[in-house]
Amino acid sequence: MLRTARHWLPAALLALALGPGGVAAAAPNPGPLTMIVPAPAGSAPDIAARLLADELGPQLGQTIIIDNKPGAGGIVAVMAAKTAAASGSNTLLFAHAAVATITPLTYRAAKYDLASDFEPVAVVAETPMLFVASAAKGPHTLAEAIAMAKARPDSVALGSTSRGSIPHLAGVLLGQMAGVQFNNVPMSGSGQAIQAVVGGDSVVSVDGIAPLLPLVKSGRLKALAVTSTKVLPGLENLPLAKDTVRGLELTGWFMLFAGKGTPAARVQALNAAVGKALQSPALVQKLQTTQNYPVGGSVADARAFLAREKKLWASAAERAGLQPE
Repeated sequence: MLRTARHWLPAALLALALGPGGVAAAAPNPGPLTMIVPAPAGSAPDIAARLLADELGPQLGQTIIIDNKPGAGGIVAVMAAKTAAASGSNTLLFAHAAVATITPLTYRAAKYDLASDFEPVAVVAETPMLFVASAAKGPHTLAEAIAMAKARPDSVALGSTSRGSIPHLAGVLLGQMAGVQFNNVPMSGSGQAIQAVVGGDSVVSVDGIAPLLPLVKSGRLKALAVTSTKVLPGLENLPLAKDTVRGLELTGWFMLFAGKGTPAARVQALNAAVGKALQSPALVQKLQTTQNYPVGGSVADARAFLAREKKLWASAAERAGLQPE
């Protein structure tokens, strides 16, 4: 009888630790889980976070509450998540690439490092950058744009969104990796950057795919190259930047983080739940509709990814001459 009890007890405990579908939940408490997002409601990070939460909640057996905290390049949200985690709150951070890699380089008040102040859980999704030109006045290929910059150093305008953004630094990296000097012109946002390239004031422009693709499809902009590692669903006709400039593989992305000191078993359980959520055809389709593509992978993969991205964007920020303000 004792032997039977010994075998029953671990099995019962394991069953209690499993959420719906067999994913280990192992939540510190069964109450709602708060996911802090460093962006306003309706923004790209907010939309991605809500799509994930809809699938992740059932996997964990918990209600997930999205808490939008925009401001100061993500500092407000990161510090709120850090404080909540220290107090034992059931809180996650859903951070996008700029918050994780660029804000700490450009804001003196950004006293954080997501790699060491939090527990990376998983890379959720990524969206590559797209280089475009005016359909009427611009170059026809990325190689032609590079040749123009080589012939006229620092005179070929390459427009992008705000200074220090992922698109701005993508333009910087293009010049660095191609060995030419564009005249990088960061603007006040996607709208102004798009107007400039459509009108021919910028020879080339770069941004995430979502705001540019409708103009490419309508014929107002010409897609020069997408910076993905491979051909993506729905983007089969877009040239890959890496085929012109070796190694030019750049993405914006979203990562999920748990508070520092979260037990390893809980981090692994969250990672498994994210992985299972990203296998949902409905979630994959919804993400692709917003030009985001699921990534997933292990906790170790997430840590390695973050380390590579921090190094990449730090190099770009240094070349762009960005200083903490």
